[in-house]
Amino acid sequence: MGNFTLGRYLPLDSPVHKMDPRAKIVAMLVMLIAVFIPAGWFGYLLLFLVAASIILLSKLSFRFIWKSMKPMLLMLVFLLVINAFVMKDGVALFHIGSFVVYSGAVFQTLYIAVRLMLMIMITTCLTATTKPLDMTLGIEDLLTPLKRFHVPAHEIAMLISIALRFIPDLIEETQRIMKAQQSRGVDMKEGKLMERVMAILSLIVPLFVSALQRAEDLANAMEARGYAPGEPRTRYKVLKMEARDYRLVIGSIFVVLAMIGLAIFL
Repeated sequence: MGNFTLGRYLPLDSPVHKMDPRAKIVAMLVMLIAVFIPAGWFGYLLLFLVAASIILLSKLSFRFIWKSMKPMLLMLVFLLVINAFVMKDGVALFHIGSFVVYSGAVFQTLYIAVRLMLMIMITTCLTATTKPLDMTLGIEDLLTPLKRFHVPAHEIAMLISIALRFIPDLIEETQRIMKAQQSRGVDMKEGKLMERVMAILSLIVPLFVSALQRAEDLANAMEARGYAPGEPRTRYKVLKMEARDYRLVIGSIFVVLAMIGLAIFL
């Protein structure tokens, strides 16, 4: 759990950190659309090079990005096992007893793994280079046109920002509870299945209690500062798009067009 980095902001001095959050959010959404375009391995290589360039420009370390991917390895192994039993496309690669593993199952799992890797790289770049407050302001501005349809843009942006902000806090709280229980003799790695289940249950209950306590403290703090949902609010910080922000959005659109071209002509 200590490898989970989504939602963790890193205060570095980079050009990406200084960009408008609205431009970064729009670029992220456009890039996520590009991930699902079936452009083959050349398209995925293009997306990886673009994402790696953004990571270097953000002064983030690839070790930090890799930490966010490690929790997905178990899920990928599970997908490979499921695909091996379900998919019968392609050439037979090897036998496991009476079961035959085909190339289609392996390639399908690789496609999913690459897509997940690219999605994690892109989203981690956004959360690591954008402050939670800037994220809230950016999401609220992007949702402003929906206000005419009575959509609570500010409340939605606030919920998303709080959720992202609480992810690393909950991870740290989980680690603290696990260490406290291990010091009292609770073993979550060994023992029978029922013993492991009971150990996990003993972790979930105090974690929920702590999360509810944090939520109550946050609600009390917001009420003490006069926060009232739905009321008109002024801003201390006003967002302003610059030339570099427009270049980021236009560049992400060009990446999507390149992916569409690869999907059509390759």
